[in-house]
Amino acid sequence: MRRLGRHVFDPIALGGAALLACALGGCGGGGQQGGQFGGTPEVGVVTITPQRAVLTADLPGRTAPFAVSDVRPQVTGILKARLFTEGSVVKAGQPLYQIDDTLYQAAVDSAESQLANAKAALTTARLKAERYAQLRKDKMISQQDNDDAQAALEQAQANVGHEQAQLRAARINLDYTRITAPITGKISRSFLTQGALVEANQDKALATIQTLDPIYVDMNQSSSELLALRRAFESGQLSSQGDTATVTLAFDDGSRYPLDGELKFHEVAVDATTGSVTLRAQFPNPDGMLLPGMFVRATIVEGIEPNALLVPQRGVSRDDKGNPIAMIVDADDTVRSRLLTVSQTIGASWLVKSGIEPGDRVIVEGLQFARPNEKAHPVAFVEQTHSTAAASTAK
Repeated sequence: MRRLGRHVFDPIALGGAALLACALGGCGGGGQQGGQFGGTPEVGVVTITPQRAVLTADLPGRTAPFAVSDVRPQVTGILKARLFTEGSVVKAGQPLYQIDDTLYQAAVDSAESQLANAKAALTTARLKAERYAQLRKDKMISQQDNDDAQAALEQAQANVGHEQAQLRAARINLDYTRITAPITGKISRSFLTQGALVEANQDKALATIQTLDPIYVDMNQSSSELLALRRAFESGQLSSQGDTATVTLAFDDGSRYPLDGELKFHEVAVDATTGSVTLRAQFPNPDGMLLPGMFVRATIVEGIEPNALLVPQRGVSRDDKGNPIAMIVDADDTVRSRLLTVSQTIGASWLVKSGIEPGDRVIVEGLQFARPNEKAHPVAFVEQTHSTAAASTAK
């Protein structure tokens, strides 16, 4: 505070008086203030028109191998060699392990000898049966002697068949000493090493092979959603894109898997504990990017709604009870509040099932100035792009 002549001037008081005068007189004197047009708030609106929309469902899922096979021995013996590289891709029929085959080779040799002996006995029995048949025809021997010779021939033939079967079994066991891959896929590490004793059909696997190209993704969808989707198709509200549904994947970090998959089937029963149905999709996996057990987010194209009503998300808010609402401007430029029923988001919009009609003007900008049952001045809302914003800033 300072004194000039006989008057005392207070700068703070002078500043307050100036502000009061500005407020009363209207600083700037503009005709439009706070988004208002002649006393009526100006709001940006979007006119709702039916449009074609592709409906999708986002579901959690886990990857699963296309095929899995545990490699187990079918004969007992000592592991002599491992014939594959751990973690590599093996082909069906490729040798994986060699079991010591000494005893099994000996069994094959013994079976071959037994078969040769049986064949020799068959030759003798056949010649005798032929001679006895001729002698019986000439009535030089009794019928009993001829019957015995014919029976001996049949027994010799049966012995040959038995020994042939024994030889086949011995050769099969010998082949089993070389363990081969039952399927094509990536093989795990070897759980047993050379020198280990293995037994036929043992519980412990020698290794595991998994086919990863293609690969499955198993997802869970609630039974109520699946039932609603089926009813929508039956009523004609939704149309299908074809015989199979397209599925896309996203990883935990938000990145997308570059290849699309196809929905193959859904379970015929509902899980009693979760109330959900398992859906399975198949994806190509040529680079091995997808590994079994990975958590992914799957997006399924469920169908097409030809006359969908889409309301921008910025035009939808929530009431005190959490229900979605939208503010519209009716034909008399009066603001009305509408309670909505929404099903899902499509891009930056909500798919609205009820509460909005074609032609409604939904407020998406200036909601803070709009009051239900009061007038508003609607203007068509234009989304501002980066280039438009830059041009506006330059001016």
